[in-house]
Amino acid sequence: MADLHGEGGPPERSAATGTTGLLLARARTGEVSAREALFERFMPIVRRWARHRLPASARGLADTEDLVQITLMRALNRLEHFEQRREGALLAYLRTILLNVVREEIRRARPARAQELLDEDAGAPVRSELERLIGRETLERYERGLEQLSDVQREAVLLRLEFGYSHAEIAEALGKPTANAARMIVARALALLSHHLDVDRS
Repeated sequence: MADLHGEGGPPERSAATGTTGLLLARARTGEVSAREALFERFMPIVRRWARHRLPASARGLADTEDLVQITLMRALNRLEHFEQRREGALLAYLRTILLNVVREEIRRARPARAQELLDEDAGAPVRSELERLIGRETLERYERGLEQLSDVQREAVLLRLEFGYSHAEIAEALGKPTANAARMIVARALALLSHHLDVDRS
């Protein structure tokens, strides 16, 4: 399964602001500067993901920038419910929130159009460039397959395929010692995902 991101990895992150785990810990105490640093760090990553992953119909309902900002603000306001410290876990969390925000935007549309979009996206509300690359049926099985993976395996797949992280960046995001360690996690996760896709198709 190829990298579906289609662009380079995430933007450079300043070491001066600290690791994601440290920023999360500081933000949970109410430190405004830590919240601002998290927002600044993840805004371009989530924005770029949204441009590839959101359904074209959803992008027409509201500006992508607005959807991403809503997502980040919602996540930062709910940090007490997010116990993980891994960057990979945070990005998976942001991905889930953003897709929920999209569903809400669809439901706010005109009733007839909203129902049309909901029917169109039932079970897989992510008609997008990704779907055009791998097909809708495969995309639906891909989403179901992700749910069969462990948290770390799911994060590894999302970081590699959807967020375009290098193996070195995945190692950092998952708290693994080396790029090779991350490479092995990604390879095993993709093999398991492929197995689930094959089983789901049979």
